[in-house]
Amino acid sequence: MAPTSNAGATPPFTDWMAQVQTRTEAALGRYLPGAETILHRLHDAMRYSALGGGKRVRPLLAFAAGQLSGASEEALDCVACAVEMIHVYSLVHDDMPCMDDDVLRRGRPTCHVEYDEPTALLVGDALQSRAFEILAAHPWPNGTQGLELVRLLAHGSGSCGMAGGQAIDLASVGKPLSQPELELMHALKTGALIRAAVLMGAQSGAPLAAADLQRLDAFAKRAGLLFQVVDDILDCTASTATLGKTAGKDAAAEKPTYVSLLGLDTARQLAEDLRRDALGALAEFGPRARRLTELADFITNRQF
Repeated sequence: MAPTSNAGATPPFTDWMAQVQTRTEAALGRYLPGAETILHRLHDAMRYSALGGGKRVRPLLAFAAGQLSGASEEALDCVACAVEMIHVYSLVHDDMPCMDDDVLRRGRPTCHVEYDEPTALLVGDALQSRAFEILAAHPWPNGTQGLELVRLLAHGSGSCGMAGGQAIDLASVGKPLSQPELELMHALKTGALIRAAVLMGAQSGAPLAAADLQRLDAFAKRAGLLFQVVDDILDCTASTATLGKTAGKDAAAEKPTYVSLLGLDTARQLAEDLRRDALGALAEFGPRARRLTELADFITNRQF
C-alpha cells in the first residue's frame, strides 16, 4: 500500500504484486464453481488445485501488460483467471502418473493424490472449459476483441503451444537435445502461455499500435524462456521444501534441461542474457512498462 502521505504514488513492486495476487485469488474464488453443489467432489478438487498457492506469474504479467492499454481491473480479472485456470489444468495433468507422476505441488499433495486419478483428469478438463467460458461471457466492448482473446488463449494452450511442448517433453526423455530443440520445446510448453498472458492483458483495453504489440511479443518470448531457464536452475539448486514440488525430478527422470545441456554457470549466464533481451524489448515504452520490467527481474531472481 502506498504511504498515506503520498496516496497518489505508485506502490512498490512487492506491494503491487501482493495486491494483484490477492485480487486474482478473490476473482478465482468467484469464477470457480462452488463446492456445495451436487458436483461437490469435482468442484472441491477444482478449487483445491486452483486456490491457495502459486506465484500467479501469468496473472501478474497480464495485469502489467494491461496497464499499457488502460485495461479495466474487471477485464484483467477475467483474463488473469482464464490464463491461470489453463495453467493450473496443465499442472494437474502434468503431475499425473501418465505424465510426470509427481506427488507434491505448491507444497501439498497433488490433485490425483489428494483425490484420485479420474477426478484429477476431470479437474483439468473442467478448468480448461471454464477458462474459455468466462472469457466468452465477459462483456467486452466488441465481439472482435473477445474473439481475439479466446484465439490467443486457445493457440497458447493447444498443440502449437503448451500441449505441443508437453508432447515434445514426453518424447525427449533420455534423449539428447540441441539448444535450439530445447528452446523450441520450452517456447511451446512454458513460453506460449506466458506469451498469451502478456498479449491478452495488453489487448484487454484500448487498441495498441502494431509496433507496440510486436515489442510486447518480443518481451514475452524472452520472458517465457527466461522463466524455464530459471526453473531448470532451481530444480538442481533449491530444496523440495523451498520449491513446493519435488526437487531434482527432471534430472532423475533424465529429462533434457538447460543445466544438463549447458552446465549450471552457462545456464545462469543464459538467464541473464534473456533478461537483458526482454528488458531491451520494452525500452521504447519507458516508465509505462515499469511493472513488466520489474517482473522480468522477479522471474530472474526468484528462489522458488
